[in-house]
Amino acid sequence: MGQVKKNSDFWYHVAAFAMILVWGISFLNTRVLLDAGLTPTEIFIARFAMAYLSLLVICRFKVRFTGWRDELLFVVCGVAGGSAYFIAENTALEYTLISDVAVLVSTAPLTTALMGALFYKDERITWMTCLGMVIAFIGSVMLAMKNGLVWGDSILGDMLALLAAFVWAFYSMALKKLNRTYTTLFITRKLFFYGVLSALPFLAFQSTPIDWNAFKRPEVWGNLLYLGLICSLAAYFIWGITVKRIGAVRASNYFYLSPIISMISAAIWFGERTNAIAYIGCVLILAGVIIAEKFKRTPEANQ
Repeated sequence: MGQVKKNSDFWYHVAAFAMILVWGISFLNTRVLLDAGLTPTEIFIARFAMAYLSLLVICRFKVRFTGWRDELLFVVCGVAGGSAYFIAENTALEYTLISDVAVLVSTAPLTTALMGALFYKDERITWMTCLGMVIAFIGSVMLAMKNGLVWGDSILGDMLALLAAFVWAFYSMALKKLNRTYTTLFITRKLFFYGVLSALPFLAFQSTPIDWNAFKRPEVWGNLLYLGLICSLAAYFIWGITVKRIGAVRASNYFYLSPIISMISAAIWFGERTNAIAYIGCVLILAGVIIAEKFKRTPEANQ
């Protein structure tokens, strides 16, 4: 039975990797939009609003209130997995390198695993899993040190990237609880709605008004379409299914692959340099992910 379970989970692990690949490349799209004059908040609202409206059409504009308790969990998903995460991440990209932001965001599995062990019995972790996560984290730090800087060029950018990693854990925990009652499609639609709603007040704090002419440029709407329809609509839906199947901690371990993807992409498109230290970091990240996954404690059948 154990072998059958492993085989049936294979494609969910492939899906998790594919979504990290999509999200790893998305740092470049965001960087292009920031260079085009859009603000971090505008980028987030545009991509999530596009995804939400698309889902409304798919669901034939059906809206349902689930009760205050569950609705609060949906709000947590929208804020932690939406507005707070992406506004922090997008703003971090204004201050430091793409690869450095990707490195710091990749620490999300650490907080997710610790929070999962605290709140859910079936997400408890072994010492070997902890070791694998530490090895992967050391690899992530080595990527950040590739140019001689431990945490990038800006303390503010670094702190914002770490904040994004921290709030993602809250999203993962809320998502796990909601997955027990609601469909992935319904959760994703609620997430987009509360993500956009909670981000709107941030527009009031912008120092400059929205430049509507920027949205007419092909490179702007082209990148927004990718972020909205692929990185948001498709990726969040698939990620929700993956978390439901293999668990929040196991799925989040794939975040350690994000710096590798972002580093290679940034080197190709923006000329960000890599060196031997970065490649050693990549090897450690891959080794850590394998160890963390291989020695993950199997949940008991009755949990």
